[in-house]
Amino acid sequence: MPLAVSGARLRPWTAADAPSLAAQANDRGVWQNLRDVFPHPYSETDAQGYISFVSAPDSADIHLAFEVDGAAVGSISVVFQADIYHRSAEIGYWLGRAYWGRGLATAAVQALSAYTFAHFDVCRLYATIFDRNTGSARVLTKAGYALEGRLRQSITKDGETLDGLLFASLKR
Repeated sequence: MPLAVSGARLRPWTAADAPSLAAQANDRGVWQNLRDVFPHPYSETDAQGYISFVSAPDSADIHLAFEVDGAAVGSISVVFQADIYHRSAEIGYWLGRAYWGRGLATAAVQALSAYTFAHFDVCRLYATIFDRNTGSARVLTKAGYALEGRLRQSITKDGETLDGLLFASLKR
């Protein structure tokens, strides 16, 4: 289910993406605003493992590559929740540093949010970001997400405890 967005294409990951994924992901600046499950340094073996995980046929979640000029340069995902939260899903994304500031993430969040609301029984998409990540806050705001709250001292990354910012978009 490829999705066209301004300046890029969102499409499923392939094994051939591993070298490009590793090259883009092996950046401390990218790692600093992601969960610890995202390794640093990031090797081609890490990329192969990630691609294998997100390509598993039993995965109900959406994991797509940002493709620019034929190369995978980042990732965007929707992770569906369960139990009493089954109509909510978490959206997350990252781009290689060379692609920051181009509007790619905003366009991708808009496109994948619209796709998710149209094709799944979800009434709420949300993202929790590091409060220092002003770029991601702009992406979410421009994509139509509203800041719902500050989660005080909820994130510890690289020995620093930070606030998280909770953004959400509701199905219209």
